[in-house]
Amino acid sequence: MAWLIAGGIALAALNLRTAVSSLGTVLDQVSEGLGMSGAMTGLLTTLPVMSFALFGALTPAMSRRVGEHRLLLAGIVLLAVGQAARSLVDSAVPFMAASAVALAGGAVGNVVIPALIKRHFPRRAGAMTTVYSTALAAGTMVAAAATVPVQQASGGNWHLALGVWAALAAVAAIPWLALWRGEPERRDTPLRAGAEGLLRSRLAWAVAGYFGSQSLIAYVMFGWLPLLLRDNGYTAAQAGLVLAVFTGLGIPVSMAVPALATRLSGQRPLVIAFAVLYAAGFAGLLTGQALWAWSILVALGGGTFPLALAMLAMRTRTAAGTAALSAFGQSAGYLIAGAGPITFGLLHQVSGGWALPFGLLFAALAAQVVTGWYAAADRVLEDETPSAPAGRRGDHVSRGVRDLVVGRVRRSAGAARHARSGDGVTVRPRLTRPAGRRADRRRSPCR
Repeated sequence: MAWLIAGGIALAALNLRTAVSSLGTVLDQVSEGLGMSGAMTGLLTTLPVMSFALFGALTPAMSRRVGEHRLLLAGIVLLAVGQAARSLVDSAVPFMAASAVALAGGAVGNVVIPALIKRHFPRRAGAMTTVYSTALAAGTMVAAAATVPVQQASGGNWHLALGVWAALAAVAAIPWLALWRGEPERRDTPLRAGAEGLLRSRLAWAVAGYFGSQSLIAYVMFGWLPLLLRDNGYTAAQAGLVLAVFTGLGIPVSMAVPALATRLSGQRPLVIAFAVLYAAGFAGLLTGQALWAWSILVALGGGTFPLALAMLAMRTRTAAGTAALSAFGQSAGYLIAGAGPITFGLLHQVSGGWALPFGLLFAALAAQVVTGWYAAADRVLEDETPSAPAGRRGDHVSRGVRDLVVGRVRRSAGAARHARSGDGVTVRPRLTRPAGRRADRRRSPCR
C-alpha cells in the first residue's frame, strides 16, 4: 500500500505543471490560431497563478467533504479532461475555459499532495517531499521540452501537441482508482484554527510570503530570461538551450533540498544560502557578460521552491494542519506571484532597460529573506492558532491536566466496580475528593 501511494504521488506530481509548461512553448501558434488579442493572451499567461490561488483556497473544504484520495483523483481527472478539451476547440473562450478546468486540477494537487505525504509518511516526509518535488520538476521540464517536437512530428498541429498530455494524466489516475476502491478513507478533524486563525498566525503569513516571493522570481525568470538573453546577443537556439538547462537544474536541486532540510532543526542557513545565490545571479545578469553562468546560479537559487514545499510538512504536526497551511500559503503566495511578470514587463517597457525591473527582483528577494527567516525557525502552526477551545489547544499543560482528570475518573470508576462487584448496584464514577473535605461537609450544620 505504501508503495502504491508513493507511486501515485509521483505520477500525480508529474502532471501538475504540464498544462502550464506545454502551452508556453507553443503560445504564439495558439494565440494566432485562435485569433487571441494581446490582452487575452496576457490573461492566458496569468491564468495559472490565479487558478492556483483560487482553487487552492477551496481545496481544504472539499477535502473534508470527499476525502483526500478521492479529491486528488478528481483533480487528476480534471487535468486530463481540461487538456483533452482544449486540444479540440478552435475558439478562444472555450480554450480559456478548458485551460481553467485543467489548472483547477493542478491546484487541487498542489494542496492535497503535501497533506497526503504528512498523513501516510509522517516519518519519511523529507524523502517523500523529494519524490514529489523531483517529479514536479521533471514533469515541467519534459512537457516544455517535448511539446514542440510532438508538434513538428504531427505536421505543425499544436492541438495534438497539447492533447497528448491528457494521456499522461489518465495514467496517473490508475493508482488512485485502486486506492479509492480498496482503502477506506481516513479523515482528520479539521484544523481548529480555521481561516481566522490562519490570518492571525505569523507563521502562516511567513510561509505565504516565502512561497509568494520565490514564485514571483521563478515566473519572472521563466517568462523573461529568454528575452534578456536575446537582447544581449544570444540566438533563439542559444536562449532556448540556456532555458532548458535552467529548467533541468530544478531536478537535481529538488532531489537534494528536502532531504537536507529535514536534517536541520531550522532551515535558516538554507534560506540565506539561496538568497546569496539569487543576489549573485541577478547582479551577474545585469552585467551582460557570461549570462549562461549567472543563469545557472539563479537556477540553483531556485531551491527555494522545494524548500517551501518541505516547510509545509515541517511546520505542522498533522495532515489537517499541513492541508490548511498548504492551501493558505500557496493561495496567498500565488496571488503575490501573479503580479510579478506583469509588473516586471511594465517596468522594462517604461525604462527601456533591465536595471529597473531587476529592482523588483531584489525587492522580492529582500521579502524572501525576511519571511523565510521566520518560517524556517523550529516552530509549528498548531502552536500559533488561538481558536481551539480551552484545554484542547495541544499544549503540554492542557494535555497534562486532561490526563490527570481522566485518570482520576477511571481510577474512581474501577475502584467502585471492584467494591460493588456482584451486588447488582450500578455505580456512577465521579471525581474523588479529599477525605477531610467530605467529613467537614457531613458535620456542617447547614447541611
